[in-house]
Amino acid sequence: MKEWKLKDNRQVLRVAGEEVPYLEYPLLAETKAVRHGFSTRMGGVSSGCFSSMNLSFTRGDDEDAVRENFRRMGDAIGVKCENMVFSQQTHTTNVRVVTEEDRGMGILRPMEYTDVDGLVTDVPGLCLVTFYADCVPLYFVDPVKKVIGLSHSGWRGTVGKIGKATVELMKNRYGCNPADIYAAVGPSVCQDCYEVSEDVIGQFREHFAEQYWDSLFYRKENGRYQLDLWKANEIVFAEAGILPEHMAVTNICTHCNSELLFSHRAMGNARGSLAAFLALK
Repeated sequence: MKEWKLKDNRQVLRVAGEEVPYLEYPLLAETKAVRHGFSTRMGGVSSGCFSSMNLSFTRGDDEDAVRENFRRMGDAIGVKCENMVFSQQTHTTNVRVVTEEDRGMGILRPMEYTDVDGLVTDVPGLCLVTFYADCVPLYFVDPVKKVIGLSHSGWRGTVGKIGKATVELMKNRYGCNPADIYAAVGPSVCQDCYEVSEDVIGQFREHFAEQYWDSLFYRKENGRYQLDLWKANEIVFAEAGILPEHMAVTNICTHCNSELLFSHRAMGNARGSLAAFLALK
C-alpha cells in the first residue's frame, strides 16, 4: 500500500481489505449495524486511465470489467451485487427512499428514476451506492431505528445542504432522532486543492451564517477563493442535529492522493470513478 497524504493526524479512516483495499470509518463500524466502505483505485481489473478499480458504467470502460470490479468490492465489504441500489447524480438535493422493489437498480437493471443524489433505506441487506471523483460522500447510520442514508454532496449539494435534507427524510419517514445518527464526511477534495469563483462563494455567503465564513473560505490575490467542503458539511451535520461525538470528518483528499483515488481536478475526464457503499446488516 502506498503512503497516504493526510491533512492532519486524526485517525478517522482506516484501510481494510487485503486483495481489494478500501477505506472505512471505525465510528460507523463500531455501531455494528452496517457494512460500509469507500473504494480506492486499487484491486480491480480495469486498464488504462480506468486502472484499476473503476466503478462507473458511464465513462467508457469495458462493462464486463466494471461488473467484475463491483463483484470484488462487494466481496471485500460483504455485500452482493444483486442487492446494490445506485444513485443517479446530477448535483441536486433530491433524496430517494429505497425499498425492496429497488433491489439491483443500476447494476442489474436500468434505474427507474433520475436526479437522485441521496438514498435512504430501512431494508436490511440493500446496499446503497453513490459515486465520486472529488465531491463529498456523506454517510448516515441510525443504529436505533436501523436506518441508513448515503448522499453525494458537491458544492451545489453542500450549499443546498443535502446532508440536512437526508437527515430530515430519515426523521420524517422513519422517525429517526438526529441525536441517534452517526454521520461521516468521506474522502473528497480538500480546501487547499479546491479553488472556486466569486459566484460560488456568493452562494455560500447566502446559505451559511457569517460566523462560519472565515472557516469555510478565503480569498486569494487572483480574486478566486479556496473553499472547505469538509467544514461546510460538518456545519450542515450540526444544523441537522447530529451530535459532535457522532461525526467523523475525513482527512484524506482525493486530489492530493490521485495515485490512490480518482480525482476529476487532477485527471479531467480521462478517469474512472470511486464509489461509497453502505448497507444495513
